[in-house]
Amino acid sequence: QVQLVESGGGSVQTGDSLRLSCLASGGIFSSFTMAWFRQAPGKEREFVASLSRNGRSGLFDNSVEGRFTISRDNAKKTLYLQMASLKPEETALYFCAAVGDLLYGSRAAEAYDYWGQGTQVSVSE
Repeated sequence: QVQLVESGGGSVQTGDSLRLSCLASGGIFSSFTMAWFRQAPGKEREFVASLSRNGRSGLFDNSVEGRFTISRDNAKKTLYLQMASLKPEETALYFCAAVGDLLYGSRAAEAYDYWGQGTQVSVSE
């Protein structure tokens, strides 16, 4: 059973940076395509970014492209999301997701088989 545990969330101010981490266990991390999603109160879960198994192919939502970076360390079984120039509207619970039979990332939440519990990011003005 694959388990994903997110960390690194917190309360920051507009324009600040934050790095999220997602530690995987119970599976072969290098065989999973990984992604980050987020969900604000009262809203649907939305795609943020995804990364291929080898870390060479990333996909970003238009709203974060150029400000967020997704990366992975397969030896450490860890996925990262480096966020810069954060905005109040990006306050949300950020989730890590994984799927084993997808070559490249998908923007669709239903494409992913495994999910973490989330880490809260709060951005104040």
